[in-house]
Amino acid sequence: MARELIRSRRPLPAGRLLALAVGAMAVGAVAIGALAIGQIAIGRLAVRKARFGSLEVDELTVGKLRLREQQNSNS
Repeated sequence: MARELIRSRRPLPAGRLLALAVGAMAVGAVAIGALAIGQIAIGRLAVRKARFGSLEVDELTVGKLRLREQQNSNS
């Protein structure tokens, strides 16, 4: 014969539910803070020295940069 188990569902106590909500908010606040710090760090990231073939650049700040390719017919 199979036995029937009857489980009674009791609601969580208010204290536990409140602690769970506060913990979830704390984890969310830490995650948002980490994203904000990462964004600030990336925003302040600067290339100090770069070399591209024969071009060397030190401390370059560019607001708007447009490049045009030109082919030299003498080459």
